[in-house]
Amino acid sequence: MKPLLIVLGVLMTLAGAVWTFQGLGYLEGSPMTGEDTWAMIGPVVAGLGVALLIVAVRPRH
Repeated sequence: MKPLLIVLGVLMTLAGAVWTFQGLGYLEGSPMTGEDTWAMIGPVVAGLGVALLIVAVRPRH
């Protein structure tokens, strides 16, 4: 289960980063380019991915 959470966290973080850069207009070639909605959704998804990674790699006591 732990490896699955790590992979999911990494994918969410990467997807959130891509969506953020597309929303801000730094990555072109997508209908999401320049859309404020994706500039707001991206950091939320990336943050959730980082939180999932922290929970997944934290040792249990």
